[in-house]
Amino acid sequence: MAQKLSNQLLVAFYKEMLLGRRIEERVGQLYVQQKFSGFCHLYIGQEAVGTGCLNAIRKGQDYVITGYRDHFLPIILGMDPGMMLSELLGKVTGCARGKGGSMHMFSEKLRFMGGHGIVGGQVPLAVGAAWKIKYNKEDNVALCFLGDAAINQGQFHEALNMAAIWDLPCIIIIENNMYGMGTAISRTCSLNNLADRAKGYNMRQAIVDGRNVVNTYNQMKEIVEETRKTSKPILVEIQTYRFRGHSVSDPGNYRTKEEVEKERSRDCLILLKDIMLQQKAAKEDDFETYEEEIADIVEKAVTFADEAPEPGLEEIYEHVLV
Repeated sequence: MAQKLSNQLLVAFYKEMLLGRRIEERVGQLYVQQKFSGFCHLYIGQEAVGTGCLNAIRKGQDYVITGYRDHFLPIILGMDPGMMLSELLGKVTGCARGKGGSMHMFSEKLRFMGGHGIVGGQVPLAVGAAWKIKYNKEDNVALCFLGDAAINQGQFHEALNMAAIWDLPCIIIIENNMYGMGTAISRTCSLNNLADRAKGYNMRQAIVDGRNVVNTYNQMKEIVEETRKTSKPILVEIQTYRFRGHSVSDPGNYRTKEEVEKERSRDCLILLKDIMLQQKAAKEDDFETYEEEIADIVEKAVTFADEAPEPGLEEIYEHVLV
């Protein structure tokens, strides 16, 4: 049975997830308003995964790396939402001075080793971070987030093999939202449980209900501490669902209306609200207050990003080589 969380922590988790939801909704609007262009992948529906996982680590010490669905994770780690939005809009106040954009958020200070546009390309980098931890005898872990379809990439298998051989403190997290772009994962993978891929490397594995943030946090807390203690890798499948298409250009016509409605009834925000009301962590009226509070944060962040200056022309020649 999942350990009960304090009322204070439940409220904090709800506000964080609500911020993720509302800011991503605004990102979608900013894209339609042509405030930025190119690729854009929203996290709407998967907020409990990020919140549950990243509150279970030592923020600013443990390493975190992900794919291109990367707007919300750095905010959980402590990045100002205005800085994230500035990066989206190509502004000099962005976390990568406007040079990374939607798919390449980054913060050395927060040990957020980036969003990465190459499918599965972040996995070897995470294993590299875990190798650095072990080599330097640090008391840290490396978390790597990837989509379900990325487990069919060659570098995923090569990286897991090395992590297992070298006993590296790496937590590989599959965010199984049931679709790789527009293709159901059941059509591209023979396994019912994606975490079973770990068996091929004699690696620990776990399956987590990513719709329930309380369960996600409790399970990930145990997984993180065990990994820190044993310095051995683990493959974690977190089952979740994204309510929007793969990217902003994907209408999601491959999903039935019934399927989406069923999943919306299990929305992580609704589930957490029910837990909070049952536990008397909040009253019904409090949720309106949370909405107002988050709306204010989002509006200030959007205004900051919109009014921020673009990089000067001299920036073309900076940060090209290291």
